[in-house]
Amino acid sequence: MDPKQRNNIHTGLRVFVVQKQDQRTGKETEGVVASILTKSSYHPHGIKVRLESGIVGRVSLIPSE
Repeated sequence: MDPKQRNNIHTGLRVFVVQKQDQRTGKETEGVVASILTKSSYHPHGIKVRLESGIVGRVSLIPSE
């Protein structure tokens, strides 16, 4: 699924995000989506979300289960 499309992301979904401070290295953090922060239906860098742990980042990968 494309992490740049908002309709592919919903609360409770396990995703990998890249936090703002990790954009240069591309370090990914895994977590579960608590809320979707991006309002538009598409974002070229990934949809911004808040994870249940409180971490905010842009979705880089939606693992297939």
